[in-house]
Amino acid sequence: MTDNLDANFFTDQDLVVDPYAYFDALRDACPVHREPHYDVMMVTGYDEAVEVYNDSDLFSACNSVSGPFPGLDVPLEGDDVSELIEEHRDSLPMADQIITFDPPKHTDHRSLLMRLITPKRLKENEEFMWRLADQQLDTFIDSGCCEFIREFAQPFALLVVADLMGVPDEDRARFQEEMLHRPAEHGVGGTDEEAMAKNPLEFLYDQFSAYVEDRRANPAEDVLTGLASARFPDGSTPEVLDVVRIAANVFAAGTETTVRLLSTMLRFLAEDPALQQRIRADRSLIPNFVEETLRIESPVKGDFRLSRRPTTVGGVDLAAGTTVMVLNGAANRDPSRFNNPHTLEIERDNARHHMAFGRGVHTCPGAPLARSEARISLERILDRTADIRIDESVHGPEGSRQFSYIPTFILRGLTHLGLEFDPVEAPPR
Repeated sequence: MTDNLDANFFTDQDLVVDPYAYFDALRDACPVHREPHYDVMMVTGYDEAVEVYNDSDLFSACNSVSGPFPGLDVPLEGDDVSELIEEHRDSLPMADQIITFDPPKHTDHRSLLMRLITPKRLKENEEFMWRLADQQLDTFIDSGCCEFIREFAQPFALLVVADLMGVPDEDRARFQEEMLHRPAEHGVGGTDEEAMAKNPLEFLYDQFSAYVEDRRANPAEDVLTGLASARFPDGSTPEVLDVVRIAANVFAAGTETTVRLLSTMLRFLAEDPALQQRIRADRSLIPNFVEETLRIESPVKGDFRLSRRPTTVGGVDLAAGTTVMVLNGAANRDPSRFNNPHTLEIERDNARHHMAFGRGVHTCPGAPLARSEARISLERILDRTADIRIDESVHGPEGSRQFSYIPTFILRGLTHLGLEFDPVEAPPR
């Protein structure tokens, strides 16, 4: 933990463990503060974060996952760098992913995604979640202990998305094998430029390309056919790769962030018996507990933006070509927006005002899915356990716990979570 404004947020491992004193120090100095190592403007104020996210005309998302690493391959000079961004954006990491697109391209591709994540499809997927939660719990419940991330959160989150996207049952084991063994530091939020240049979604591209091509040639009454037949708003047919990119993004982003949400919720319950008992006694508290968990431990610490033209945010002048990092994890603890921001309050009346899912045109389209996964998982875990506890052989005794966090500057979450619990007999849902 540090409140040193000269700390290097992008490489300091102490800030991986606990970034919140640093976020507070930045905000106290100025809610839009220039960090000294990579010349990034760090946005920690809630109102300022909303302002940046909501202005997609002024702030490009081309660098949303990479920030200054490596940055565009040309100097950004002049009072309007929009043309330079468009000419050179393909040189940036993950330039083929929707999270880096700007309108109108982003608008068109997001429309493809929203035609797949429909209320009807989400309802069908939710029915699958109830069954899956029990199936996953069955693999370890009788032992009275588990490594929660590996044994529940990761396979559950991945298989939920596999079902949502219509991955055939016979292929799901391969998806688990390919997708659950990727070092976190090789994904978004690492400073290793060589690792970032490699596309971590190659397996998904290959798999979904085969699915889309097959369903376009041989349509069937299934989800994959809906994926393959989706159209842009003007009625035109996307290239196969356009559809594949959407599917891959849903898989990668949806799985990773949900894993962090689930594990954080279980850590909170295991470390606070009174909180656990309240939720066991009153399940109506679960939805707001999910929101408060998202607020106080946002799975995404922040996203980057690149200013196209000179502007002012929070009273601070930004030149054209300025790299901005909007820190969701800081904005969600802004005391001007949330009273007692560092305290988890299960009945907080504005918990859902958090920006864990972002804001503006890039607001996470999978937010309803993540909320359902969290609610259903917790319901069935509470149904089938009593007295969930931290495994002290893994994390140490109360008062001197040791937890490890994924080593990136974008994602926030535990690498593993050892739990103990008392199994109970619960009727099928």
